[in-house]
Amino acid sequence: MTIAQPLAKYAAWRRAGDFVFLSGVIAVDPAASTIVKGYADIPAEAATLLGRTGEFSTDVKEGPILAQSWFVLDRIRATIEDAGGQMSDVFKLVQYFRNLDHFPHYSRVRKLFFAEPPVSTVVEVSAMLPTEDILIEVEATAYLPLKR
Repeated sequence: MTIAQPLAKYAAWRRAGDFVFLSGVIAVDPAASTIVKGYADIPAEAATLLGRTGEFSTDVKEGPILAQSWFVLDRIRATIEDAGGQMSDVFKLVQYFRNLDHFPHYSRVRKLFFAEPPVSTVVEVSAMLPTEDILIEVEATAYLPLKR
């Protein structure tokens, strides 16, 4: 998995002293010009871990937010690792949702990435770039002391 890539001209992450700040991460692969829309867009083992049922009516309802949540958190993981850290170094998340009813689904996925949930802010927004298919955006802050 590659690190999170911005859709425009801004940094995916930046170090400021002992802190690493990640830009908001959405479920888009800019290199492939694809948006994660469901279980088919993430690795099969991840879809199984998230609870893909194979029942269309269930998977079409839960799949988009579960798949986007997994993709976003996995990109955050890869980016933090690229910066020299691990997910346990992330102490703050800001989570933006198009629909706050998606939060419980996201919360289930977040538990797969964090033994203890970081300090969090959750906000509902009316829209996110680049399209209405984006259901969630997450920004992260990590404490990664510089090696002396």
